[in-house]
Amino acid sequence: MQPEYDAWPSLPVDSWIETRDTVQLWTQIVGKTRMALGPAVNHWWGVPLYVDARGLTTSLMPVGDRGLEIRFDFLAHDLIFEVTDGRTRRMKLEPRTVADFYSEYTAHLDALSIDVDIVGTPVELPDATPFAEDTVHGSYDAETVSAFWRSLVSAHSVFSAFRADFRGKSSPVHFFWGAFDLAVTRFSGRPAPTHPGGIPNCPDWVMHEAYSDEVSSAGYWPGGAEEGVFYAYAYPHPDGYDTHPAVEAPTHWDSALGEYVLPYHLVRQSDDPAATVRRFLEQTHRAAVETAGW
Repeated sequence: MQPEYDAWPSLPVDSWIETRDTVQLWTQIVGKTRMALGPAVNHWWGVPLYVDARGLTTSLMPVGDRGLEIRFDFLAHDLIFEVTDGRTRRMKLEPRTVADFYSEYTAHLDALSIDVDIVGTPVELPDATPFAEDTVHGSYDAETVSAFWRSLVSAHSVFSAFRADFRGKSSPVHFFWGAFDLAVTRFSGRPAPTHPGGIPNCPDWVMHEAYSDEVSSAGYWPGGAEEGVFYAYAYPHPDGYDTHPAVEAPTHWDSALGEYVLPYHLVRQSDDPAATVRRFLEQTHRAAVETAGW
C-alpha cells in the first residue's frame, strides 16, 4: 500500500537548511548547463528548471544534432542524464560535497561526449566558492527533499491555473536555481526603468535583462519564515502598492524583503491551501494593476 500523499508537508527551514543550501548549489550546476546549451530567451526564460512528475528537469536541451535532458529524481534520489541517441547515465543524490557532485557530474557529461563550458561559481549567493572546491556543503536529507518537491508540485498547480487566467504576456512557471524559488510573472506590456542590480555575485546586466519590462511577479521560496514563504512584488514599485486595501491578512508587507509575503505554514494549515495561495496571487496582482495603472 502506498503511504498517504501529503501535498502540503511541514517544512521547517531549520530542519533542512544545510540540505537546502547543498541542493541549491547542485541545481545551479545543472541550471548553468542548460544556460550554456540552450538559446538565450528574454528575461532569462532559457535557464530555469521545471517541476515534473518526479522532481526537477532541464527539459530537452540541444547538443549538436542530439538532445539532452537532465532530471533530478527526488523519489529515487538520482540525477539522470538522458540523451536522444539512447544513452542514459545516473548518479546518486546522497550526502556528498558540492565538489564531489561536480566532479562526477562533469565526468558523466564527458562520457556522453557532451562538451559544455559553464561558469564554475555560484550566483546570487554571498559565498562564491567554486563548485570544484566546495567541500563545506554536503548534506542531503532525502525525506525532506521529497517533501519540498511535493510542495513545489502543489504550488506549481496553483501558479499554472493563475497564469492561464491572464490574456497578456505571462511567464511559464519557472524554478529559478539562482534564488532556489518557483515563480510566475505577468507583464503589463510597458518597458521598465533600468534595474539597479546589486544582487550578490551576479552582474548587474543580468538584472537589467530580467527586469527590462514592467511586471507583477509572485513565487514560492523555502526561506524568509519558519517554513518558507509565498511572495509577491511589482517592478517598478508603484506608490501605494505596499498598503493596497485589496491585500488582506495573513498576507503582509515585508519591508526587509520589499515584498508581500504569506508564510507557507499558514497556507498548509488553512482549510484549503490551494485557495489560500490563489487569493494571495489575485490580491497582490490586483494591487499592482490598480496602483501602476495597467
